[in-house]
Amino acid sequence: MRTLVAGIDCSTQSTKVVVCDAGTGAVVRSGSAPHPDATEVDPAVWAAAFERASADGLLDGVAAVAVGGQQHGMVALDEAGAVVRPALLWNDTRSAGAAVDLVRELGGPAAWADAVGLVPVASFTITKLRWLAEHEPEHAARVARVLLPHDWLTALLSTDGVAAARTDRGDASGTGYWSAATGDYRTDLLRMAFGRELELPPVAGPAEPVGRTPAGALLGPGTGDNMAAALGLGQLPGDVTVSIGTSGVVAAVSDAPTADPTGYVAGFADATGRHLPLVCTLNAARVLSATATLLGVDLARFDELALSAPDSGGLVLLPFLDGERTPDLPGARGLLTGLSRGNATPATLARAAVEGLLCGLADGLDALRAQGVPIGRALLVGGGARSAALRALAAAVLGVPVALPEPAEYVALGAARQAAWTLSGEAEPPAWPVPAEALRDAAPATALRAAYAEVLAKADPLLR
Repeated sequence: MRTLVAGIDCSTQSTKVVVCDAGTGAVVRSGSAPHPDATEVDPAVWAAAFERASADGLLDGVAAVAVGGQQHGMVALDEAGAVVRPALLWNDTRSAGAAVDLVRELGGPAAWADAVGLVPVASFTITKLRWLAEHEPEHAARVARVLLPHDWLTALLSTDGVAAARTDRGDASGTGYWSAATGDYRTDLLRMAFGRELELPPVAGPAEPVGRTPAGALLGPGTGDNMAAALGLGQLPGDVTVSIGTSGVVAAVSDAPTADPTGYVAGFADATGRHLPLVCTLNAARVLSATATLLGVDLARFDELALSAPDSGGLVLLPFLDGERTPDLPGARGLLTGLSRGNATPATLARAAVEGLLCGLADGLDALRAQGVPIGRALLVGGGARSAALRALAAAVLGVPVALPEPAEYVALGAARQAAWTLSGEAEPPAWPVPAEALRDAAPATALRAAYAEVLAKADPLLR
């Protein structure tokens, strides 16, 4: 009789649950439920979405469960464990000014990189706590404890409740007050940001059990969504995931921590005891859908248009439609340059959108290389990877061999793999196969990359 485990992906847009065979990773059944499109959300929404996604006995017979959650979200709780205000999510940019202040107060970007492996931007939890202290003092006065989304949902599933909430090193490394290099909280930085001490969840080790559900299933520690995806993909040093979803993520598994004073690379930990240096952009798959809407076509026709043009004819799109995290331009908007009568066509605009999106991600690969991170191949995942035009151009623009893993819910699968690992008590996670198709190699698009870089350098002062 096979053993079943479950993984939960509490993402920005939805909650997904997969139930897998613990030995092989084969998905036995699954469910999902949407979240509202917002940058602040009452955590009760996640609880309700989980109930819908796991309805009708989806978790019957499951021996272990783990949660992969959207990183950086600020879940502020009072002394009784009640939520003080809606959680601010990673894509909420209202704390951009707080990030600038915090960087200055510690002595600059290099000081932050040395302290916690990252430089604060609006995405990170520590900047949201500063914003809360400054802009909602009545709420801040009630806060006794701060959790991350995966911490909160894991605690909700546990018979022990939020009083015994735990986190893991992967998700903790994205707060701005925990160091992946030392494995310690930097409570001094938290005090600087918030003005006083807060209770923080203990950091569980990889695959360390953190409780049980009312049904008796063992709870794994869970992790952040990027760490869970790396675990689901079976990433090893040399592999870099290029994920094109709501955000764009370039993340590589590394044996050594990073500390990038430019702030491009966040020196996260992974879910296995290694590190996950990562570059994240705010604008990814929605660049394609927004351009398709502008052109009045669906995504299939958008792909046809982009592939019908041999190049963009000199058009360059800086795709900062929702502001940007990397580079740190929270108030920016998209910029299209090089428009002429000769290239003012739907095909060249579609092509420029795909190229601009990929150039931003290729900049992320360059930033990882600058930190000494080995890159052997890119694994292209996320909803945007379904774009035929993006797949056709990826190897040339990214400049590395590209593989396309079989479409799957890799965050949820990674959480399930962690649950199986926690259940086994073994030193390493179970080996689950990940089928992947190697995409055709192409000569690096050096001229395109140079044109994008030139436009970005000239436009930077205008975008700030």
